[in-house]
Amino acid sequence: MALTDQAQALLDMVYRVGAPRFHELTVTQARHSFEKLQFVFGGEPEAVASTLDVPMARPDGSALLARLYRPLDADPAVALPLLIYFHGGGWCVGSVQSHDALCRQLANLAGCAVLSVDYRLAPEHPFPAAVEDALFAVQWALANAEQLTVDPGRVGLGGDSAGGNLSLVTALMLRDLGVADLRFLCLIYPCTEIESRRVSRDRFSSGYFLDRESLVWFFERYLPGGEADDWRASPMKAGSLGDLPPMLLVTAECDPLTDDSVAFADRVRSEGGRVEHLDVDGMVHGFITLGKWFPEARTVVEQVAVRLRCELKSCDDASN
Repeated sequence: MALTDQAQALLDMVYRVGAPRFHELTVTQARHSFEKLQFVFGGEPEAVASTLDVPMARPDGSALLARLYRPLDADPAVALPLLIYFHGGGWCVGSVQSHDALCRQLANLAGCAVLSVDYRLAPEHPFPAAVEDALFAVQWALANAEQLTVDPGRVGLGGDSAGGNLSLVTALMLRDLGVADLRFLCLIYPCTEIESRRVSRDRFSSGYFLDRESLVWFFERYLPGGEADDWRASPMKAGSLGDLPPMLLVTAECDPLTDDSVAFADRVRSEGGRVEHLDVDGMVHGFITLGKWFPEARTVVEQVAVRLRCELKSCDDASN
């Protein structure tokens, strides 16, 4: 379980300069630090055919914002497959902007539209606000598919870390409601269980970027009422994981959340689901948006895009 040279160099730099960790920052400072990290080490934003900021009107008169990306070669009149994406950041930090470069890459490489959702963040909006926003965003997008020029029959959900958690929880809620037939789930090192004693939680609890104290910092702000056992926070605790869409699970080898994700995948398979697991050697949590630093990020995005093309379009069209 050796870190890659690039991963070790990043960690050496972070810990050598004594940069404060998330648990040592205010919420405002943590958000600024996260956005700065993405700006410095994130990939260069690719050109796409179009971006559109989408206000999704709520019944109470407010609006949930999202950004729609269409790939560079897309015909504006053609209804595209759609990936609805939820950004990572522990439900407390991160934004549509922090994941802009990643969503552009996914749109271009997968040949699909990407709707990146700016869900409400804790602690101002604790659990279950993000869950409610995620469900609302998917239902709104399906109801307004024609307006978005997307195909409501070819929709997948995706996200990294907290966003992977929201993708799973939303898929479970939609399954229970019986109102949507999702085609695919793309889960990048998702949080599947808040409280865990699996080996990776301890093995990578210090010195591997996502420290134990930082996890606690996120959990306490997202779940101030101690809702860790609620399956909408810990999808591993759902009564059933059956009848979920096919999913791609990406994990980082040196990530405290990895064993929880693998246990989740094993349970899905035991209940009849289909899971493809891609474990990335020598990587730490958060690598997928740091494309300037980690060449593995681009490689993994390309692999994810192949699966998206196959599942949201058809395997026959995947090379077109």
